Amino acid sequence: MNSPPRLDALLRPRVPSPLREVHDERFARHGVRLLLKRDDLIHPDLPGNKWRKLALNLEAAAGRTVLTFGGAYSNHLRATAAAGRLLGFPTVGVVRGDELAHRPLNPSLARCAADGMRLHFVDRTTYRAKASSEVLEGLLSLFGEAEVIPEGGSNALAAQGCTALGRELAGACEVAAVACGTGGTLAGLAAGLSPGQRALGVPVLRGGFLGPAVERLQREAFGGPSGNWSLDERFAFGGYARSTPELEAFAADFEDRHGLPVERVYVAKLLFALTALAAEGAFTPGARVSAVITGTPDAPPRQDSSVSR
Repeated sequence: MNSPPRLDALLRPRVPSPLREVHDERFARHGVRLLLKRDDLIHPDLPGNKWRKLALNLEAAAGRTVLTFGGAYSNHLRATAAAGRLLGFPTVGVVRGDELAHRPLNPSLARCAADGMRLHFVDRTTYRAKASSEVLEGLLSLFGEAEVIPEGGSNALAAQGCTALGRELAGACEVAAVACGTGGTLAGLAAGLSPGQRALGVPVLRGGFLGPAVERLQREAFGGPSGNWSLDERFAFGGYARSTPELEAFAADFEDRHGLPVERVYVAKLLFALTALAAEGAFTPGARVSAVITGTPDAPPRQDSSVSR
């Protein structure tokens, strides 16, 4: 399914995104070729899977207020706020953690606010129940009619939008790998790949819930299972947005080797996982492994406006 023409014309995303092979002896010594699918270059404000997941959802919203959810460092909230600024529709971000309401905004949330997003902080118990009719009705009563998009943007429309990623990789690799937060990108990527290709998901948070989430998303988007996919849950490094000295050293070294700024929450864990898997012999000699680069390192918040929280 293609992106909506209206959004394409206004935002001019760079699709298909570039696919570039890099030489890395940690892969080459095992006969594996590493390719980088540069989805981070799709759009400066809606990079990577954020564009692919949001495009059809924004078309469905048709200019109405978009209400969505995320944590304090959510890339999805930032992308939604940026889309609202660029396309001229209101946005509301429901943020996990009411203790944040009276603290200075971190750079991620400050960027959302500068882009016009109204931030609404809720306690963690309420946030866990965010999909319940009681919580949703309360939010809509507070903010008015709105298009509700789930946390991470992952719903049936998002999965359908991400099938284009798989189609762009048709015939280009044997394994297409992506870091996973809520599962929407993996669900669509696997569905878009050709027979004989497989998708590999690397969860960036703990919990073991992503398998059922991907299965559910594929049922909702495609009517049932689609494509060959699997998860390797060993590389969360303690949980979402958490890191270790080992991961930080790896990311800095990868940047030095290949001149690629490595986003730490998702991309660093993906590249670390693929390097470890290559060393374990998980890929057959001669295999081409494509790593989907879904985002860029954080940038400073915008300073050109201030918006009420």
